[in-house]
Amino acid sequence: MARRAGTTVQDRIVELIHDRELLPGAPMPTEPQLMDLLGASRNSVREAIRALQALGIVEIRHGYGTFVGRASLDVLTPSLTFRVRTGPGGGIRALHDLVEVRELLETGLIGDVVGTVSEARFAALDALVNGMAHDPGADRAFHALLYEGCGNELVLQLIGMFWDVYHEVGGVLAPPEDRTAQTVANHRRIVDALRSRDRDTAREAMRLHFRDVKQRIARGLSSSVERQPQPELAADR
Repeated sequence: MARRAGTTVQDRIVELIHDRELLPGAPMPTEPQLMDLLGASRNSVREAIRALQALGIVEIRHGYGTFVGRASLDVLTPSLTFRVRTGPGGGIRALHDLVEVRELLETGLIGDVVGTVSEARFAALDALVNGMAHDPGADRAFHALLYEGCGNELVLQLIGMFWDVYHEVGGVLAPPEDRTAQTVANHRRIVDALRSRDRDTAREAMRLHFRDVKQRIARGLSSSVERQPQPELAADR
């Protein structure tokens, strides 16, 4: 493999995967083979493999070898969570941005879902809506099921990641009011709009779903500004 200036061993291993068109689950060359192919030391190869394992690009199966990974977006969740937590206002501003991105994503996607939902999926969506009053996981499952048939695995991973980060960091906000009935009604409105194949109504129902959490974040932002120390006035001269 030709070595490009400035590339690391880690970069070159990724290039090797692409050059050989290795798919997720395919076995990687052994450590000695990588040393020979890359002209790198054993320690350099091992460090690069460990770094790629952390990114999900390779998977180490002890006793079997190293395989091409699936690079799930789950590995980005800790980094995104850290970024949100350390953002301005104790992370509330970044949390607002995160929810806004998810809202833009879902209000766009819901229009594409209209007309594609099967009766079996409607039945499953109905069951999740009916269970939201007592099952904390029903909301997340509802959104995953909405887009399950869109053929875009990246969408499902992004929505799942945004959900995980929000619920990991949401403790910076004041406790939410009990709006279970409203949450159920919003989700029921989404299902009804899908049944009637009304794209605009479905998008509006999705916006209503996000309205409450955005209002909660707005209250948190307001409280954060109020708690910030005010600059002292300069003494008169």
